[in-house]
Amino acid sequence: MSPVYGRLLMLIVLASTWQGIAWLVNSSDFPSLFIVAESFIYHFFQGDMLVNLGVTLTRVLISFIIAMILGVLIGIVMGTSKRLNQLSDTLLIIVLNIPALVTILLCYIWFGLVESAAIMAVVINKIPTVVVMIREGARVVDEDLLNVAKVYKLSLRKTFFNVFLPQLYPYIMASARAGLSLIWKIVLVVELLGRSDGVGFALNTLFQFFDIAGILAYTFAFISIVLVIENLIFRPLDKLIARGSQ
Repeated sequence: MSPVYGRLLMLIVLASTWQGIAWLVNSSDFPSLFIVAESFIYHFFQGDMLVNLGVTLTRVLISFIIAMILGVLIGIVMGTSKRLNQLSDTLLIIVLNIPALVTILLCYIWFGLVESAAIMAVVINKIPTVVVMIREGARVVDEDLLNVAKVYKLSLRKTFFNVFLPQLYPYIMASARAGLSLIWKIVLVVELLGRSDGVGFALNTLFQFFDIAGILAYTFAFISIVLVIENLIFRPLDKLIARGSQ
C-alpha cells in the first residue's frame, strides 16, 4: 500500500470512528461530523474563519522565521564554542522550563496588548527548542570534512555554506517541524489572552457560547493547513536534502 493510500485509510478510519461514537453518545457535547461540517461551511463562507486564519497564519509565519533564524545562529555558536556553551547552558535550561503562559503574560504586562508583544512572546518560547536541537547538531559535525576544506583552502563563507551547514540540515528540519507545531499552540494562547482577532480569539468566543461544533470546525481547518504545509513544504524539502546528501 502506498503512503498516500495509507494516510487516506487512516483518515477514513478516524472519521468513521468519530461518527460512530457520535451516534452512540447522541449528545450535543459530541457533535457528529455532519454537524461539524455544517458549522465549518457556515464559518468559512459567512463567518470570519478566513480572516482569522489569515491573521493567525501571519503571526505564525513571522514568529517562525524570527525564531528559526535566531535559534539556528545561537545554536551554532553554542555548539561550536565549548566555553560559551558552558556559560549559557544554565540560562538555556531556565528559559526552556519557563511556562509559555508566564512569558506571554509578562510580555503583555511589560509591553502592552500590542502586536509586537504577541510576536515577542511566541519567539521567546520557540527559540530555546531550536537552540537545543541545532546545538546538538553542531556538536557532531564531521571535523574531517572541515579539515579537508582547510586543505583545499576554501573561504570561511564556502566552508560554512558548503561543508558545515549541510550537515545541520536534518537538525534544522527537525527543529522546524517541532517548532511549527509549538508555535501554532502558543499563538492561539497569545490570541486568546490579548488579541481581538485570530483563531485563538475566535475559539475563545465559541467557548463562551459552548459552540463545540464551531470549535471543532476551526480545529479541522487548522489540521488541514498543517497537512498542506507538511506535504507541500516539509516532505519535498526532506527529499531534496536526502538527494543532496547522497
